[in-house]
Amino acid sequence: MELNVPYSNIKIDPDRLFRLARLVPLMLLAALSACARMNMVPTADETPGMGTLILMNSSPTATMPPFQPPISSSNPTSTPTLTPEPDCLSLGGQVEATSIPSQNMNGPLQFHIYLPPCYDRDISRHYPVLYLIHGQSFTDDQWVRLGAASTADKLIAAGTPPFIIVMPFDKYHYRQPATDPFDEAVIKELIPYIDTSYRTLAERPFRAVGGLSRGAGWALHFAMTYPELFGAFGGHSLAILDEDGPRLRRLLDAIPPEEMPRIFMDIGKDDGLRASAARFESMLTEREVPHEWYLFPGVHNEKYWAGHVEEYLKWYADGWRQE
Repeated sequence: MELNVPYSNIKIDPDRLFRLARLVPLMLLAALSACARMNMVPTADETPGMGTLILMNSSPTATMPPFQPPISSSNPTSTPTLTPEPDCLSLGGQVEATSIPSQNMNGPLQFHIYLPPCYDRDISRHYPVLYLIHGQSFTDDQWVRLGAASTADKLIAAGTPPFIIVMPFDKYHYRQPATDPFDEAVIKELIPYIDTSYRTLAERPFRAVGGLSRGAGWALHFAMTYPELFGAFGGHSLAILDEDGPRLRRLLDAIPPEEMPRIFMDIGKDDGLRASAARFESMLTEREVPHEWYLFPGVHNEKYWAGHVEEYLKWYADGWRQE
């Protein structure tokens, strides 16, 4: 229904209108004063919208502090629990490929080195050292590829005494000791460097040397020529160096019983070098030199050596377990 009220019928009381006019400014002033007390006087471009945080009873320039997780009412003084660092044994060791200057090698002497788990964390501990030498035509990464580092991690995590492995590179692998400077480079340069640069147990009982194929020949050369330096020798598929063959008996006879290293020898039953290795084993038997001698199924290849890496490392470490 439409209501039509003629403007001429509206009557305005001048006194009442005057009183209302006086009240309006007072009402506006009171409203503005109340808003100011609550710090809630938005300007035209500061009107809060959806999702805007309004700060109550705070300075206009204040900012929210960083979020703090609530503290449990049952333990008001508790602090957040820190995530523990991973167990260094579970992280495994580390392998580095490096080199040192060598006057004997006419250039750098390259080597891989395995540092056991927790080496960087337990800085007061010193370790035995195993020198492992590669086969002919291979390089210093051969033992790493065959699983020496990963196997050492596994054994050490299971309780085997931790140790360092040094794997040097003989770049003159086609030479004999008389013309190959590898001998003096290892004895006069590498071993002193390792003992001064790493936390080793730099004594004969805690230093072992081993190798495979021609590397086993070098290991035998070092153990027989420098028995005062090595407490253990491992010959895996031993290939005796040509120049060492005729002098092995003399070298054996010159070593005092108390300086004879622990000896481990193994070879595949179908290895072409079996007869040569067996002749040296016979020399040990004739002289009643304590040693371990194993014939396993297999031939002269990496599959054979990789299959026995764990056995080798256990044997070396067992000598240190007893010290």
